[in-house]
Amino acid sequence: MSTRTAPDDEEEQLNGAAEAVPLQNDRDPGILKCSCSQFMNDGDKAKLTPRPVRESISEMTEIVLPNDANPLNALLGGRLMHWIDLAGAMAAHRHSRQYVVTASIDHLDFLVPVRVGDFVVLRSSVNRVYHTSMEVGVKVWVENYHTEQSRHVSSAYLTFVAIDAAGNRMAVAPVVPETADQKRRYEDAARRREIRRAESVRRGKSGARHI
Repeated sequence: MSTRTAPDDEEEQLNGAAEAVPLQNDRDPGILKCSCSQFMNDGDKAKLTPRPVRESISEMTEIVLPNDANPLNALLGGRLMHWIDLAGAMAAHRHSRQYVVTASIDHLDFLVPVRVGDFVVLRSSVNRVYHTSMEVGVKVWVENYHTEQSRHVSSAYLTFVAIDAAGNRMAVAPVVPETADQKRRYEDAARRREIRRAESVRRGKSGARHI
């Protein structure tokens, strides 16, 4: 789930990936990229039926053990990043019903320390879907069962790409936000995507475009 694959607005070519609709090649408008819609069976088409955000909502809980911590008995940042990746992948799997790989993760801020013995609760859901990629939001809390306190530890936005068993990119069903918070996250995701695209161009990556 942590293999890097460029999100669909950053890659230059699809490397043989199947597309749900025919798209013209940017370099040669007369050439169409592969379209799989005419070859889909009923099961494949059902995977592209729009789904509400609530169907992707996932939660996982971990207890911090000594091998998860540094010498000060505080949770390692790398371990938390691993759990965030897993929690995000769960939501992406549930929505897309495909294999998914991690394409990118936005910056992380660690707001409070997490100690050995604490519970770490991670909640995730799909914020927005593009063509073959999804933005997933993950929010992390720490719970101390002695003090019965819960505190926000971190939030992250990850991009996942749906693929088949051969590694070809797969179209993903649209997501339908229902609540006010879901609709806000849906709109915010579009702004974050533009920021990522601008950063990609700034770093000199080629092929940053909308699919």
